[in-house]
Amino acid sequence: MNAFVSSIIAGSMLAIPIVAILANDGEKAVPPVLNFSMKDLNGKPHDLSQYQGKVVLFVNVASQCGFTPQYKGLQALYEKYQKDGLVVVGVPANEFRNQEPGSDAEIAEFCQKNYHVTFPMLSKVVVKGNGITPLYKFLTSKETDPKFAGDIRWNFEKFLVSRSGEVVGRFKSQIAPDSPEVVQAIEAELKKKS
Repeated sequence: MNAFVSSIIAGSMLAIPIVAILANDGEKAVPPVLNFSMKDLNGKPHDLSQYQGKVVLFVNVASQCGFTPQYKGLQALYEKYQKDGLVVVGVPANEFRNQEPGSDAEIAEFCQKNYHVTFPMLSKVVVKGNGITPLYKFLTSKETDPKFAGDIRWNFEKFLVSRSGEVVGRFKSQIAPDSPEVVQAIEAELKKKS
């Protein structure tokens, strides 16, 4: 077996690259976008590599935003398509008018109490500017994601990742999770095999 470590290490220690192993028997390497270990809202390690072969929707979320009701649509997507291979991953961030001021425990309680969120939720991180978490540096960098690069503009921006680990879509905050645009993109990716 050969092992390599992703070279994206920047800012926050909440997301650190994990080792990807390429087996001699042809096992696929972890796609770069999933080659990060972060923490969940309970402070436990959360390796994104566990989503290899799945369709993933990363969403930077906030509890005090006009778009916060999108949690309902995100949960509905997760419930409807989880069995087909969709994973919604909530990534709390506080960069936009301090609309996610709570602790991880407060965020977890809010999401459960108000929206009955069962999809994976990561620990609060920085998604724009100084201290940006490596996952969002990857998602927004021209070098690593030329098709969908650019700073996060607001809460509830969505990145769609294919089963093969390619970023295949980016949706602005105003585009609801249950909009035809998002649903059709997810359904199209779920039909594909990695």
